[in-house]
Amino acid sequence: MRLRRMTAGVRVRTTAAAVLVVGTALVLATVALELRLRNQLTAGIEDAAHLTAESIAGAIMHGTIPPVIETGDADEEFVQVVDAAGVVTSTTVNLGGRAPVADLEDGQSIVVGDLPFEDEVGDFVVVAVTAPTDEGIRTVLVGRALEPVSESTGAVAQLLVVGIPLLLVVVGAVTWTVVGRALAPVESIRSEVQTITGDRLSRRVPVPPADDEIAHLATTMNVMLDRLQKGRDRQRRLVSDASHELRSPLAAIRQHAEVALAHPADSDAEELAEVVLAEDLRLQRMVDDLLLLTRIDEGTLTLRHSEVDLDDIVLEEASRLRASEVDRRIDSRAVSAGRVRGDAAHLERLVRNLIDNAVRHSDATVTLSLKEAGREVVLTVDDDGSGIAPVDRKRIFERFERLEESRDRDSGGTGLGLSIVQEIAHAHHATVTVDDAPTGGARIEVRFPRDGQGAEPRQGRHHTHSNTHQ
Repeated sequence: MRLRRMTAGVRVRTTAAAVLVVGTALVLATVALELRLRNQLTAGIEDAAHLTAESIAGAIMHGTIPPVIETGDADEEFVQVVDAAGVVTSTTVNLGGRAPVADLEDGQSIVVGDLPFEDEVGDFVVVAVTAPTDEGIRTVLVGRALEPVSESTGAVAQLLVVGIPLLLVVVGAVTWTVVGRALAPVESIRSEVQTITGDRLSRRVPVPPADDEIAHLATTMNVMLDRLQKGRDRQRRLVSDASHELRSPLAAIRQHAEVALAHPADSDAEELAEVVLAEDLRLQRMVDDLLLLTRIDEGTLTLRHSEVDLDDIVLEEASRLRASEVDRRIDSRAVSAGRVRGDAAHLERLVRNLIDNAVRHSDATVTLSLKEAGREVVLTVDDDGSGIAPVDRKRIFERFERLEESRDRDSGGTGLGLSIVQEIAHAHHATVTVDDAPTGGARIEVRFPRDGQGAEPRQGRHHTHSNTHQ
């Protein structure tokens, strides 16, 4: 209802503005037209009077003007011939016995009124032309009525008085209709948006066929709804997967606790403590991973940039694995110097996740490599396991995503390790690629810019760069 009132308000305001603008323009044009018409008609009458005066002046110079001058229309024209003393020597009947109507020099003109005619004919334009005679200078005054000017301009004014309101009605009706049709898609968009809720984000607003601003708005809204739907689906999947993953360690702790309570004599407290501790560590790692990914999604992940010797981190992780009970050979002979700019703690987590992932999926050997190549530092982790098919190389970076063949082998993993690798690498302007390793398994390669600069990371998005076999 609010949008409908707003739409109606826009329609009313647009129509009113159009009528006001057109009406103002028409009024100004009407005034200008009437003034121009009046001036042109007056000038025409004045020219006609001037021609008559020159004709009479020529006759005077030949001595052929009688005391009484005949005129074509006594109500629209008069003539007076005035000598140098201001005495009327000749005149038309309609001004008989009247003093000169004006005191004008040769070529001058004036508008006079209140002349003694029987009918009210309005104002006259009077022109003066001088004629030299033997008795002295004679001034010929010719007056013509301006009544035709008033009649013509009055007729035009009456036509415009009727025509302008009709034209404004047409302008208002057309504007109202056009604006209404232009805003009709807005109502459709509003109705559709009103039906969209958090559980119905799959709906989309209709896009008008016209390529105009409203169509662009509808397209932008649909793109926004796509982002919201993907975000909601990702959130639901994260919650579902996290609930499933958290259930396993909790179930293991509960199972061992219930067995210990049911058979206290056969229970080993040390064994129970080890199980609880191991599952608790698994829960802690998962919670830490989820918190990190949440900070990345929300754009609140902060990096403490400094110069980091990446080779030191890689060698330390290799030593950690050799000192543990992992029955894998860790080959770090190809690790050379490599310095990058970034957050040491997050880079350590990236390296650890990569190596732990390779250990879980390898058969016997994990090969580490670090080198400087041009303006990049390249970290490579190879395993000799079953490898990753090209069609699955994007999936492994999805959260809680595990390939079918690795589910049974993936002990202790949370399904978030490579997702975190992807996000940390992206936050450091690095790219992650997946390919086949020379040892027969999978190769994961991370390329860091040596100066720490690159394309700005996009928060809350997961982008995977995969190399496939040619």
